[in-house]
Amino acid sequence: MYGFPLTIYLLVRFFGLDSQYVSASLWSTLVGLGETGMMISMLLGYAIAFLGIGLFAQGWRQVHKARGENRLVTDGLYAYVRHPQYTGLFIALFGEGVVHWPTLFSISLFPVIVLVYTWLARREERHMFEEFGKDYLAYKQQVPMFIPQWGQWHQLAAAARVKK
Repeated sequence: MYGFPLTIYLLVRFFGLDSQYVSASLWSTLVGLGETGMMISMLLGYAIAFLGIGLFAQGWRQVHKARGENRLVTDGLYAYVRHPQYTGLFIALFGEGVVHWPTLFSISLFPVIVLVYTWLARREERHMFEEFGKDYLAYKQQVPMFIPQWGQWHQLAAAARVKK
């Protein structure tokens, strides 16, 4: 909450923006759309965030069920990306921290979060290889880490809606 006023203060102070152009959110201030721009960024940001949260939750359901069965998940969301939970987290954070309520802090921290979770995903993949061996290696060679192959976003979204 405090990041936005600080962001606006820094923009006005260091970039010489006239305070009459300062409005309700960073994007509406920078683009000059005022309250309408804030409303558009809020609705769009929430829509993106909720999509990401849904993807995250469905990915969690799939992996939780597979762990109980001690099997490798390669269907559903995992047929399109190896880490749908992290993909969902990235989408949600982008929607909330970059589109809806951007601050200098949230915008600069977003790539750091992506890098840290990429490191974590690689670490998890080493454990998956130890547990499932060549089956995981074959899966890893066919399915991208976070971003579906071109044209598969629609299938990923459809798989997120299917409850198994």
